[in-house]
Amino acid sequence: MKRREAAERLVWAVDTLAVRPADRLLEIGCGHGVAVSLVCERLDGGRIVAIDRSPTMIAAAERRNAEYVAAGLASFQAGELHEVDLGDARFDTIFAIHVGVFSRGEPTRELAIIRDRLAPGGRFYLPYQPLDPGKVEETAAALSAVLENHGFAVVDVLARDLSTGRAGCVIAEHRASAS
Repeated sequence: MKRREAAERLVWAVDTLAVRPADRLLEIGCGHGVAVSLVCERLDGGRIVAIDRSPTMIAAAERRNAEYVAAGLASFQAGELHEVDLGDARFDTIFAIHVGVFSRGEPTRELAIIRDRLAPGGRFYLPYQPLDPGKVEETAAALSAVLENHGFAVVDVLARDLSTGRAGCVIAEHRASAS
């Protein structure tokens, strides 16, 4: 997939991840797999696991990324984060682009799993684009509070004006590994 074929907000979100060729990544809520395509373009020896609760979305993501699946760069699982089998995998980067449980739910279970799955020095990224562009900073503050209340240290908060509106990203580490 070419960057120009992807939505600007997804290109920006993946850019914030600063993917390195050998990174191990987990995407929560992959949808059609567009971000997976953008990540795989940057991998050489790394790997991404993507999950989504919708089997229909997983099927679409697998079709979109068939070449990356065949090359062993990407794999997909249908289910909620607490339901999927990640084995003993640890990830350098875990991300969830505009996944509601983190901003509108009670993500205690999800954040415990994420803490357990982050490799030492790993980071959790929460890119989002609120419908109201004036809510980017408010959303960042709310997400930061949730993360900090669940054992994470926020290491950066980014905001960007896109052609479709303002977007943000909260970046956190497990508090034990935060610098």
